[in-house]
Amino acid sequence: MSNKEHRLGVSEINLVTRHLKLDASDLEGVHAAVADIDKLFGLDNVSFDDKKRKLHLAYDATRLCLDCVEEILEKHAIELSHDWWTRFKEEHYRFIDQNVKDNAKHEPWSCHQTPPGTGRKR
Repeated sequence: MSNKEHRLGVSEINLVTRHLKLDASDLEGVHAAVADIDKLFGLDNVSFDDKKRKLHLAYDATRLCLDCVEEILEKHAIELSHDWWTRFKEEHYRFIDQNVKDNAKHEPWSCHQTPPGTGRKR
């Protein structure tokens, strides 16, 4: 665990980082989209690398998902790159986000607990 302070709504245990290549020539639109993405609850950090055309995100996967970010990009007429690597990472990120959400809801279970009503103390 690090001692870094996170934004409101971000738990370090559910924090994920994403790096997506964008297919956009309008840099003003990209920066406007990044400003809108930065307002999302559960987002820890967002930045855009102009040279590599990459969007860097860090967010709490139990509160936010890649689809929320893609909706904002779509609103600003910005698309993700159509190369196979970006598509592969996008699907992998979706799988991991759903897995984090499912694991956060799951109640831990152990077969080493004493049955209720046995009267034995631990």
